[in-house]
Amino acid sequence: MTNALPTTNRSLPIALLRARERVMGPIRALLSDVDLTEQQWRVLRVVQENGPIDPTQIAEQACLLLPSLTRILQKLEDKKMIDRTRDSQDRRKQVITITSAGDTVIANNLEASLGLVAKTRAEMGEDRYEALLDLLNELDQIDL
Repeated sequence: MTNALPTTNRSLPIALLRARERVMGPIRALLSDVDLTEQQWRVLRVVQENGPIDPTQIAEQACLLLPSLTRILQKLEDKKMIDRTRDSQDRRKQVITITSAGDTVIANNLEASLGLVAKTRAEMGEDRYEALLDLLNELDQIDL
């Protein structure tokens, strides 16, 4: 009987997981020095990039489920890196903003983070790096 499945080195899900682990290893090391998880870092980056934002948008942009985000927001609030306030138009909604402590953590790790990006770009080549990002963004838009 012939196996119709591709070999694991030609499996898209496995290739994506391997690539993710290759990219995230150095980032996890960087974040462990500042007592942040990769999920907390993603939330901080999304909030900093977007300004005041509601949790549903954060969850979508940071690739998190809302129940997980609730716990992450509580941890970041405990660490004084974000503020949560009620929306002035709809008191049922929350608005999340980054604090100066959150901005400082990002600023203090910006050089190292950019260094990891630069190393990856250099290893892959600028065109291939940009093509990879384009392909991954395109894959994200496919309705499977």
